[in-house]
Amino acid sequence: MNLDPGWLLLLSISLEVWSVPLDRNATPQEAQPPQEDKQEDNVNGRLSKELDLVGHHVRTRLDELKRQEVSRLRMLLKAKLDSTNTQSLQMDHASLLKQFEHLDPHNQNTFEAKDLELLISTATKDLENYDAERHDEFKRYEMLKEHERREYLKGLDQEKREKEEKRMEELKEKHRKHPKVNAPGSVAQLREVWEETDGLDPTEFNPKTFFKLHDANGDGVLDEQELEALFAKELEKVYDPKNEEDDMMEMEEERLRMREHVMKNVDINQDRLVSLEEFLKSTDKKEFNNPKEWDTLDDTKPVFTEAELQRFEAELRTKEEELGRRAESLRQEQDLLNERGKALEAQRREYQQAVLEMSQRKEKQAVEGQPPTGPNGELQFHQEMQKLEDQGAKAPVEQEVQEAQNILPAEPPQNLPVHT
Repeated sequence: MNLDPGWLLLLSISLEVWSVPLDRNATPQEAQPPQEDKQEDNVNGRLSKELDLVGHHVRTRLDELKRQEVSRLRMLLKAKLDSTNTQSLQMDHASLLKQFEHLDPHNQNTFEAKDLELLISTATKDLENYDAERHDEFKRYEMLKEHERREYLKGLDQEKREKEEKRMEELKEKHRKHPKVNAPGSVAQLREVWEETDGLDPTEFNPKTFFKLHDANGDGVLDEQELEALFAKELEKVYDPKNEEDDMMEMEEERLRMREHVMKNVDINQDRLVSLEEFLKSTDKKEFNNPKEWDTLDDTKPVFTEAELQRFEAELRTKEEELGRRAESLRQEQDLLNERGKALEAQRREYQQAVLEMSQRKEKQAVEGQPPTGPNGELQFHQEMQKLEDQGAKAPVEQEVQEAQNILPAEPPQNLPVHT
């Protein structure tokens, strides 16, 4: 279940309000159940009265918590509007806050009885949705279990299949053979707890004393956890974690069924809490002393139909095909990565080979002889090499001089005129 942020406010408020002891010794007139047409007014009046009984510092803290919650919701609304590109210069926060059901949007500053009523109502709806989700989850679990059973039997030959079917049927029959299960909330069931869990004389059973014994936190009501604790003895008759034939998931579903049965018959105001008044009223009903025999999951109809199972199997096949396509896509990507890895490995080896060859070439040059160097690191060549280079440099110069001499006349000209 996704826990709504409003639950945090409800828990904080519950700790503040119910930490203050209240006078629960109401007069008979006050203890009368509200009429249907005035039930909402009576609830609001009772909540207002309880809020008036808390101290000033508690009310101040509740007002502060509400203002913090309103501020948080405004931030969420603004973020939502920004994300949808909704521009509003004049945002009506009061109208927008109406979409949140766990507080009164008309009063954003103080915590009143209306806020507490809305919080309780919202929390109750969330818990009801949670129970519905648990039932749906259990149904899917049972369908999956039946699907796997059928697929397992399909993979066997005729002889093994018949043998396995016989074994499974024997386990089912063994599971059905258990002591009688008392109806939850009946006098027989409560007396069994009184005797075996509380260690008291069953002939001295007292409903009021029983209620106070099992109100573990002393808040004057039995919540769902305290009620479910009362069914432990009945569940132990049917389920044992050591037995192969007993399914613990089925045990939890049975526990949920028992709690819902008691709440339906005892919780008059449907607040998912059993008050002492409601508990005592249930002991006056005929069903308390003469209940119908409780049918376990084995005695009731299957939680799913054959049509639902077929749709579930079709859904499984669709998911398996999708997973197969994704697996094939991942396999192809893996192959591509492997090929790239091989190409990179080949490049790495080529690089290593080139580096090795270069290193070997340098070593070979060093062995054959490297030109000597001078004291300052300059290269020094052999004298023969130097002479050859000098001769090569002088030859062009001498040739140019000889060509110039050939151009000049052999003797200077004679009888040149004399200028005065």
